[in-house]
Amino acid sequence: MPIKLFSFFATRGGIIIVGAIIGIIATILQKLGNPPNMGVCVACFERDIAGALGFHRASIAQYMRPEIIGFVLGSFIAANLFREFRARTGSAPIVRFILGVFAMIGGLVFLGCPWRAALRLAGGDGNAILGIAGLAVGIWIGTLFLKSGYNLGRSQSTHTTVGWLMPLTMLGFLILILVFPQIPGQDKSGILFYSIKGPGALHAPLVISLFAGLFIGFLAQRSRFCTMGAIRDFILFRQTHLLSGLFSLIVFAFFTNIILGQFNPGFEKQPIAHTMALWNFMGMVLAGLSFSLAGGCPGRQLFLAGEGDGDAAVFVMGMIVGAGISHNFGLASSPDGIGPYGVYGVIIGLLFCLFIGFTMRKQIA
Repeated sequence: MPIKLFSFFATRGGIIIVGAIIGIIATILQKLGNPPNMGVCVACFERDIAGALGFHRASIAQYMRPEIIGFVLGSFIAANLFREFRARTGSAPIVRFILGVFAMIGGLVFLGCPWRAALRLAGGDGNAILGIAGLAVGIWIGTLFLKSGYNLGRSQSTHTTVGWLMPLTMLGFLILILVFPQIPGQDKSGILFYSIKGPGALHAPLVISLFAGLFIGFLAQRSRFCTMGAIRDFILFRQTHLLSGLFSLIVFAFFTNIILGQFNPGFEKQPIAHTMALWNFMGMVLAGLSFSLAGGCPGRQLFLAGEGDGDAAVFVMGMIVGAGISHNFGLASSPDGIGPYGVYGVIIGLLFCLFIGFTMRKQIA
């Protein structure tokens, strides 16, 4: 019976429930202390992790986010429990890594990943409409490459150690939080950096955040929840299975925001957002294209890494490094607008993705 119950989450009804759970949990996490309209944002939270490790110097974005740790470990638990853990790796690791870097750059120009774009929309932020439109365009471009034979090579089984490395890394991050906990009023504890103001200083209690991440990671692994895949599958095959989960996330987050008094419609003065329409759009075009070429949205990459996918782990590492690059070189946006060199970052990223898309194709008979 339990096995059949958890297999249900792979059905259409199941993924709708998973989307609803993610939307509700993310919105409640905001109420419990996470940044507004950022109950769960993979890009922003990985950016905070990069800051906690000292990879960038943005003092307002430094916190070892337990939700990200929970995503990987929750997926790892589910994959092992249902015998789906399989250590595997493919080809072109440097390409996957740089795709992760540019995915983060695009996300931080917009100020959010696809999950946060959906949550921003559910919270009333009209700027998210352009972000979601840009995401769809980027994924659409990626599908054109997929239809013309693009791929990064087939994955194959490898040493179990490879599959364990990302879960062990996240476990190490969790140990760091426990050994070097945040000290009120101080911006550093041992080797970890902590924000004392800004979005990095806003967080739900550690235990709640960790268990929320574990729960979402477990369910997402069972359901194969993926925001990029939802749009890609609709464009390529007119399939709405994954898309129904994404819609469910938005709808249930919207109603939860209404109930909790967190719905604030409009474009101006939205939390941790800017109103530069073109770059909200273009940032997510870059992110969507990067996700499409890499084979999954940032959340899905974490879940895949938890079930042993070494390729996904490389992409995740690329995103964390990309966060450091974004803040160290003035690429990331702020509520005042795009960073001084963000335009160049988006253009270079798009050129790189187009180069990869055109040159890594196999002829289709």
